[in-house]
Amino acid sequence: MCDYSLHAVATRAAKVGETLVSTKFRSTTTRGFAGADDQRVAVCLRPGTEIAFEKDAQIYGIMFRKSVGDRLARFRQFDIDKLHQHHDALEFSNGTIVFLTDLTIGQRAAVLQLPASPMIAAITRLVAV
Repeated sequence: MCDYSLHAVATRAAKVGETLVSTKFRSTTTRGFAGADDQRVAVCLRPGTEIAFEKDAQIYGIMFRKSVGDRLARFRQFDIDKLHQHHDALEFSNGTIVFLTDLTIGQRAAVLQLPASPMIAAITRLVAV
């Protein structure tokens, strides 16, 4: 939900419809998402959360920013069995995968959809029968 490197930062869960801002958190070496209204609190995304950037997402390159060439992404986690590395990433609809720590600061994205929790999915299946 939130990368291991954010253990010293206040966190909360994302909400559908809210605007997130990519940011660097004080007293850490990592970047991630915060709410537009309070950039001191990290906003945690669950795997499968879908977001849309206002403009094509950008990452830091060797010397300049680079465009991902897409705005729509789904939150994923990679290599979660490796404890001391970043796991939080976005998989864009064009297939590009970007770790949150590579996003440039100040980009805005809206939370489009949260994944269904296992409990809600189970209840939905029971009701549909």
